Amino acid sequence: MWPSGGRHLWPSGGSSEMQSHARGHLVYAAGGVLSVHTEHGTWIVPANRVAWTPAGFTHRHRAHGDTDMRIVFLAPSLARLVPDRPAVFLASGLAREVLLTLTGPSGDDAAPGHSRAARTRLLRVLVDELREAHEQPLHLPEPRDDRLQAIARMLRETPADNSTLAELGRTVGAGTRTLSRLFRNELGMTFYEWRTQLRIHHALVLLADGHDTVRTAHACGWSNPSSFIAAFTAVIGTTPGRYRAGGRSGPR
Repeated sequence: MWPSGGRHLWPSGGSSEMQSHARGHLVYAAGGVLSVHTEHGTWIVPANRVAWTPAGFTHRHRAHGDTDMRIVFLAPSLARLVPDRPAVFLASGLAREVLLTLTGPSGDDAAPGHSRAARTRLLRVLVDELREAHEQPLHLPEPRDDRLQAIARMLRETPADNSTLAELGRTVGAGTRTLSRLFRNELGMTFYEWRTQLRIHHALVLLADGHDTVRTAHACGWSNPSSFIAAFTAVIGTTPGRYRAGGRSGPR
């Protein structure tokens, strides 16, 4: 799909099939929220982030909210300058403008009005901007252990569930110590870090669908909006209200 990249307008809930490409590609949501799913986990891509998927990685995209998706493929000479694994980067103002210019309104990534040489220079500027950007903690790793998978299913279905790890452990037949070790060894984070990440993912989806901050906070398990705002801002770089209103630029 999308051999030339470009601009793709997706309705909320739109999803691609599992696929892989011979060239690595960058994905940017000029509007809405995208998620990138691989066997290693899920990356969430709000409108101030850029997702990178290297060549050969099987993945699929899903739109949350009506989404203006921009795709730019990189030649191997540029792809070698960015990570050899999926990653999400903070999009600087310059990176966003280059992405919009490269994809344009015409549905392809030929940078209308620009020569091939100019487009090559724009791609190099884009890669340089991403190399200067910090990777963002928007990866939700996928557990392999059956017990962790059962917990993940329960929390995805009900993100507001505030059960402790011990309570969830009784449901899946494992002790707290065992589950804590599995979270650290398999996912590289604590249970509470993983659940917070899951909730931030869910919050981005709800905000993209038009829900307000208070409703989103309660739906994602925060007992009061101020705690949700603090957690959201720490990860996304802007408040839920500003994000929902379109103030998504975040810090450089």
